[in-house]
Amino acid sequence: MKSSSGAHYAALDHVRAVAVFIVIAWHFFHGFAGGPVPMRGAPNFFPLALLDEGHTGVALFMTLSGYLFAKLIGTRRIDYGAFLLNRALRLLPLLLLVLAIVGAMWVHAGAITVGEYLKAMGRGTYWPVLPNGAWSITVEAHFYLILPLLLLAARRSPAWLLGLVAAAVLLRAVLWWRLGQVQGPAYWSLVGRFDQFALGMFFFHARRIFTGRHVVAAGVFLLFSAMYWLFDLRGGFDNLPVYPSPSPFWIVLPTLEGAAYGLLIAWYESSFTPGAGWFSRTLARFGELSYSIYLLHFFFVFEATRYVHTHVMAISNIYLALAWTVLFYAFMFVPAWLSYTFVESPFLRLRRPYIKEGPAVAPSGGQVLTG
Repeated sequence: MKSSSGAHYAALDHVRAVAVFIVIAWHFFHGFAGGPVPMRGAPNFFPLALLDEGHTGVALFMTLSGYLFAKLIGTRRIDYGAFLLNRALRLLPLLLLVLAIVGAMWVHAGAITVGEYLKAMGRGTYWPVLPNGAWSITVEAHFYLILPLLLLAARRSPAWLLGLVAAAVLLRAVLWWRLGQVQGPAYWSLVGRFDQFALGMFFFHARRIFTGRHVVAAGVFLLFSAMYWLFDLRGGFDNLPVYPSPSPFWIVLPTLEGAAYGLLIAWYESSFTPGAGWFSRTLARFGELSYSIYLLHFFFVFEATRYVHTHVMAISNIYLALAWTVLFYAFMFVPAWLSYTFVESPFLRLRRPYIKEGPAVAPSGGQVLTG
């Protein structure tokens, strides 16, 4: 969450820490042969549905990404080449190391040949096939390719972003009509994730509207949680009624996620100044390490769940599983810190500023919503 200029946003680190915890909960609950927490049904405490359907943590990450780059860039001009270089320096070192480790493991196990693996990794630049959750890095990279378009739209008027989101919803409706399902494109590609990036950017520009609006934020969170609880109860990601789901709900789910998360991020970041206490600093540190935690937890989480459920205690109860998830999350600090310190940080020092000097570019044809 540090920009090339050294700017640091602890509140957004907090959001990132929550996002990676949601993803880890999803894998800890269900990653061991579909359990130990049953895939069918929904928790009695309805907000826990966001963890029971923890794939939504990816939507939070992507909405936050759009929000962050709107905050870092705003209406200023950028050196696009330097921007792409910085993102490569941030993402590629650990990503390539993880892909190399996974490839070595698969080749050693006889699951694939070296040539087949390299071919699959080449496809991963445009298709969501990269392991260890790295498919989402592919989607993020696709977002970087269209970022200039989104910045241009936001400069004209942030409302243009909403128009682009409406076009994405229409595209998914057409795909659903033609293919009979749209869960795959909506979840695994920019076809669905576009809404979250664009809405993250929109809510940055609209953030002042939500400053101090605690009742609005609480209402949005409760309604969104209730919606996800009903989605979970009816089958969720895997059983609505099958995967991929023919339900038209996947036409609008990426939009609902982007809108809810965008509003909540804008409210939190504009309404609070993170304190200097141990909890805030610890949460921010986990957020800073979230990329490392995200890519590395796949090496541990499924075996950890299996071991606890088989040798320590049965954790099919979601509340027990949640307690063990917290412990596992704390454990992940160690490999993530090692990765950040020895793999990522040396390359981060090579980044250079990409914001061009000069006055900010005033939007035309519309009004910035921040006043």
